[in-house]
Amino acid sequence: MALLGIDLGGTKVAFALFDREGNIWEKETLTLDNRKGTEVGHLIKVTAALMLAKAARQGDVVDSVGISVPGISRRERGTVWAPNIPGWDDYPLLKEIRTVTEDIPVIIESDRACYISGEIWKGNARGCKDAIFLAVGTGIGAGIIVEGNILRGSHDIAGAIGWMALARTFRSKYTICGNFEYYASGEGITRQAEEYLHKHEDYDGELRSGQQGKITTHDVFNAWRNRDAAATTVIQQAIEYWGMASANLVSLFNPEKIIFGGGVFGPAAELITAIKQEAEKWAQPISIRQVSFEPSALAGDAGVIGAAFLAMKNLNDQKTADERSI
Repeated sequence: MALLGIDLGGTKVAFALFDREGNIWEKETLTLDNRKGTEVGHLIKVTAALMLAKAARQGDVVDSVGISVPGISRRERGTVWAPNIPGWDDYPLLKEIRTVTEDIPVIIESDRACYISGEIWKGNARGCKDAIFLAVGTGIGAGIIVEGNILRGSHDIAGAIGWMALARTFRSKYTICGNFEYYASGEGITRQAEEYLHKHEDYDGELRSGQQGKITTHDVFNAWRNRDAAATTVIQQAIEYWGMASANLVSLFNPEKIIFGGGVFGPAAELITAIKQEAEKWAQPISIRQVSFEPSALAGDAGVIGAAFLAMKNLNDQKTADERSI
């Protein structure tokens, strides 16, 4: 018996075969290479078929498939909104994948839901009934578990905290990605660094002298470690935003843990203590003393592990429903 987890990101897609204990025994990661629309769907379908065949050749059968997507999973319709993939405004992913999975149960969830599910199954949120995964990469999102259940919202959009309002006054530039994400996502950090260079023409530090093209988050963190003035300003601002957002999440949900992950954490994991200190200024005072701030234990595998976990849960839920109908 096996599970197939698929984790679609903005630039790559990972496929992994798992046993029931959550051990990965086969994994493949492919870059999207600027594919869009049906090209991405075709890549997922073909590679999923190859993984199913690989399991069969090893004498195993895939019982359930879980897919993590970077956006909104419209579970009732089986379609996906993924803003980083052109043509995926309402893409019929479930219909596409069923052409190769046939009768195998398939569940499609947001990457936010998969990240926190992965941490619950195999990571730093094991044993928690109330926990949050704060994912900071190209964008920002939060996977939220409340009393053991994924918080999805009425239309599967809960956790889109990049749109959290953390500063006055509203600016039209926040419309596309939200106030929080504008300043403190991976793209936000590089955006703030570039704005700093534009505003401070007299600055001649590391980010200016070392710039060979577009600034990356890697550049900013390296310069911050070298105490560069521009990078220090940008990272301190990000710490304040991450702290305020965490404080709001703590005050709203009273979680046992907030897990920090995504591509930025990573290099920002060493800032978690400073983020907690910032959050303590803003959060409900009892709740903030009870919560633990921790880095992801799963790094880049959180999404694919969470997808496999939700595939297993979906299979068990279907079996329970079938038994009740007998």
